[in-house]
Amino acid sequence: MATAQGSAPQQYTQAMNDQARALVLANSREMFQQVAQVTVAGVQPGQVVNIPLRNVGLVKRLILKVTGSVAQGAAETQSLTKYGLANICSNINVTDLSNYQRINTSGWHLTNLATLRRQGAYGASFLNDSPVNYGSNFAVNNCPAQITTVKPFSFYYELPLAYSDTDLRGAIYSAVVNATWTLQFTVNPSFFVATGTDSTLAVFQSSTAQLGVLTNLTFTVFQVYLDQLPFAGSNPILPLFDLATGYLLTNTNQVGLSVGQDFPIQYPNFRQILSTMFIYDNAGVLNPGTDLNSIGIQAANLVYLIKTDPQTIALKLRNTIGDDFPPGSYCIETRMQPINTTAYGNMQLVLNPSAVTAGANVLMGLEMIGIINQVANAGSLAGN
Repeated sequence: MATAQGSAPQQYTQAMNDQARALVLANSREMFQQVAQVTVAGVQPGQVVNIPLRNVGLVKRLILKVTGSVAQGAAETQSLTKYGLANICSNINVTDLSNYQRINTSGWHLTNLATLRRQGAYGASFLNDSPVNYGSNFAVNNCPAQITTVKPFSFYYELPLAYSDTDLRGAIYSAVVNATWTLQFTVNPSFFVATGTDSTLAVFQSSTAQLGVLTNLTFTVFQVYLDQLPFAGSNPILPLFDLATGYLLTNTNQVGLSVGQDFPIQYPNFRQILSTMFIYDNAGVLNPGTDLNSIGIQAANLVYLIKTDPQTIALKLRNTIGDDFPPGSYCIETRMQPINTTAYGNMQLVLNPSAVTAGANVLMGLEMIGIINQVANAGSLAGN
């Protein structure tokens, strides 16, 4: 049987993979365990934290809980930005047992993705008219909108490794003794920003030039994995094609937009794109679609798979999650028919802006599936 991170033997078939997956799902036990807790004394924005992960089970996802306190630096008011606590971590990455980065993206992307996957605001509660006191009774994802004294906060990130609970593509079999894997994240260097500053990627914006104070930061990591896997002799039964596949989350930043001109952003090769998320940060102004003429996905032969206006893109998202993302944010979900950059080649997201202010940029997050030994060395052509 192939190793956890290796490729399946040639005689192995998709039917065998599916049978192994079904046996794993039917016979294993899901474990939700705390594997680490780190309290950072004297934490500073920009600080990098590394946490080794447990070599146990077939891992489906990680959960990162962040708690702490924020306060004024002087007499100013600190207000949550549009993305608020989602920006606590400016970068989060998970490096697997073969030293390949499965996740290397931003906090806002992970939060939007968790919302998309759950079809509702991740970690939120909703108003209702029940005669029972159902509602927001626990401090799960929690923080006051404005800070004028010391206040605690709490926030959760979901770091998915497998596509879903029943589709184990991307899951990591970590019950090995000859390799390590890690979680690394960066405390946002722009946790606080001054008034008049682009606050798109910040957590709080000050009412003055005075920045706030961050204290008592604690990170707790939970590992969600399948244990008590079925065995054939001395070897665990594993879906080898699933393990050879990566569920990949990445982000990028693009500049150079011009009014009325198509702006192509290249998709990476040898992937299936499941969702495309981006923020059009128009020099610190996040507009609800009023600064884009069109949004499209174009194949190499100049055929558009989709091309429409921002409001119609928002309609499609509302049909999935029942809400909008924060202003300036967009999502194109392609799970039912993933964008296959192997089949089509040279696929591009194409934006046509109607307004561009100096300093405008596009913050992009991709959710993808790919065969690890293919994507590790795959490049892409520049957009034309």
